[in-house]
Amino acid sequence: MSHCSGFSDPASFTEDGPEVDEEATQEDLEYKLKGFIDLTLDKSAKTRQAALESLKSAFSSKILYEFIMERRMTLTDSIERCIKKGKSDEQCAAAGLACLLCVQMGSGIESEEIFKTLGPVLKKIVCDGTASIQARQACATCLGICCFIVTDDITELYSTMECLENIFTKAYQRDRDTNGVSSTHNTVLHVSALLAWSLLLTICPMNEVKKKIEMHLHKLPSLLSCDDLNMRIAAGETLALLFELARETDSDFFYEDMDLLTEKLRALATDGNKHRAKVDKRKQRSVFRDVLRAVEERDFPTEMVKFGPERMYIDCWVKKQTYETFKEILGSGMQYHLQSNDFLRNVFELGPPVMLDAATLKTMKISRFERHLYNSAAFKARTKARSKCRDKRADVGEFF
Repeated sequence: MSHCSGFSDPASFTEDGPEVDEEATQEDLEYKLKGFIDLTLDKSAKTRQAALESLKSAFSSKILYEFIMERRMTLTDSIERCIKKGKSDEQCAAAGLACLLCVQMGSGIESEEIFKTLGPVLKKIVCDGTASIQARQACATCLGICCFIVTDDITELYSTMECLENIFTKAYQRDRDTNGVSSTHNTVLHVSALLAWSLLLTICPMNEVKKKIEMHLHKLPSLLSCDDLNMRIAAGETLALLFELARETDSDFFYEDMDLLTEKLRALATDGNKHRAKVDKRKQRSVFRDVLRAVEERDFPTEMVKFGPERMYIDCWVKKQTYETFKEILGSGMQYHLQSNDFLRNVFELGPPVMLDAATLKTMKISRFERHLYNSAAFKARTKARSKCRDKRADVGEFF
């Protein structure tokens, strides 16, 4: 299992190192992966979980379409068995691997077969009150992502959204719930279900989007008062998404309780409660400033994402929601997949992968010495800037 660290970004090696035989490296990787696939059937739960995690690391950092294509049914069977019979950690790892399996395969017939097998199992765990919250949370996320990738069948899309709605709408009754402990305990599940549901909403037909907006737009603001930071942020971002979609369907869209909603959002964007951690307050204020601008001014702060020689601009909440979801699943492998994964490039309308030869890639890299000089200069600049700020704070303290 110690070989997992070798699955880091394939572009991370430096030009100063020795030449690598790519074919031999690929064969070595595939040999290890075959071993991990076999270990997912091991009697030991720890061994199975470690094998699942190792496969996740490989799938998130490499494009392995041909290797997976030959073994997709074996992998699907292993994942199904681990979700059905495993304990919480193993179920979470298996659900994460299922997401990556669909990301690798893209939106073809093979992925549909995978989802037909795993979809009912995932729904069963999500709705099972006796399963661990962590497993239900992972399965809810997996259900949303796999359905987003695979589903051409509109009835399956609506069925999956209904399953997720049945979970997060329970958070609406939180204020009327006499047992506050159970509501708090389930909050992480409600957050995952809400985010997965909002991802699927972005691919719904407009008439269905209108129905969902009518159902949820007046209820979601109640979640802004939740004690959990992640729930407040998820509710705020979902509201921004709903307003964006509503205005796309109807440019004259009018929300009756706009004054009350903007007042709530402004309070969260300027929250200074001392009982909250500084990091939480900073994160909340940053998110809700953007949400307030979206709801009140129909504005979105454009972000730029760099990957290799390419740039992608995130200029709307639909794109942001999709990007953040896949970034959560792929982690550090997100940039590599944006460069090489046909499915993700289609989702973000990036066109076919940009093919660069070795000479071009080498000219794009900077030497180790140049990197060292750049980092040293940046470090000195940061130190000077911080020193000035500290001096100002010291002067203010002495004055008072």
